[in-house]
Amino acid sequence: MLAALLSGLAIGALMGVLGAGGSILAVPALVFGVGLSVHAAIPASLAVVGASSVAGVLPRLRQGVIRWRVALAFAVPGIPAAFAGTAIGQRLPEQWLMLGFAAVMVAVAVRMLVASPGEDGACRTRSGGVDWRSCLPKAAAAGAAVGLLTGLFGVGGGFVVVPALALLLGLDAAEAVATSLLVVALNSASGLVAHWGSAPLEGAGTVAVFAAAAVVSSLVMGRLARRIPAERLKRAFAVLVMAVAAAVAGAALLWPELLAG
Repeated sequence: MLAALLSGLAIGALMGVLGAGGSILAVPALVFGVGLSVHAAIPASLAVVGASSVAGVLPRLRQGVIRWRVALAFAVPGIPAAFAGTAIGQRLPEQWLMLGFAAVMVAVAVRMLVASPGEDGACRTRSGGVDWRSCLPKAAAAGAAVGLLTGLFGVGGGFVVVPALALLLGLDAAEAVATSLLVVALNSASGLVAHWGSAPLEGAGTVAVFAAAAVVSSLVMGRLARRIPAERLKRAFAVLVMAVAAAVAGAALLWPELLAG
């Protein structure tokens, strides 16, 4: 229970500040900290990430930084992709799922370490609008990729959405984070529906504590986000993700029995 509380606080804080990242640690925390099996941890992660994302969206509603049309352009293609990812994941052994998850974690960490913030989006017109004719296919492709990862691994995909929003559509940092949180919430909901009834319900009380802690932390950090140097936090988080990825891969290879909960 203590592990669930601390993990939820950490994941909610990351979601609230970065609009991404917290979900990549939720599954390892639920498997190795809380003791769930991999197949049970994935929908539990979606519930936690979805709830903390909604909590992160709430303080940003009054700020007017959410780009609703952009969020839908990313989220709608992700809905069928989340169902496809769920179908694939249910047919894979837990060891393979965790090894694949570790590979995704490494990719996320590398992306965070080498990414440079974009000032002008590739899809911006000279007047400052968005050229949807050229950018909609790119947004839809990114959204489908995020949906597939959501269904397969229980991650929200903000680590893909945030840079895509900045580099493709030219959203500033506050807009990208806020819009990403909305996309993650929608993706998590579709992924949770896809998993509904197909995975065992384990440790419901512990997962509820995990989710509640994440929601509270996301709400608090969402209000403090502008006061925190996000770039420095992002780099430190990337190093942490690398370390957790190595631990996850090692456990999957050397102690696969841990993955069964």
